[in-house]
Amino acid sequence: MYAIIKNGGKQYKVQEGDVLSLDKLSLDTGATVEIKEVLAVNAGELKIGTPFVEGAVVTAEVIAEGRDKKVVIFKKRRRKDSKVKRGFRRDYTRVKITKIAA
Repeated sequence: MYAIIKNGGKQYKVQEGDVLSLDKLSLDTGATVEIKEVLAVNAGELKIGTPFVEGAVVTAEVIAEGRDKKVVIFKKRRRKDSKVKRGFRRDYTRVKITKIAA
């Protein structure tokens, strides 16, 4: 059984027991999260939502919060003496999928 969920403009394919990093949710460690933006559920047969599957909920437990490694964005225009270097560190919430209810 798997589900496709939406979080922060990204889509994730999850199964029970999976650990993934979502955009920061500002919750305590050990708290439970119900994700109701479920795009599709496969429990024997595939249910696809329009845009979300009605009644489908993915339950997850918060493991930790933190910051990822720095991502460097470097843009250079050749022969123009023009270059820009930027970077950022993404805040994330690491969760473990505990239950998929269709």
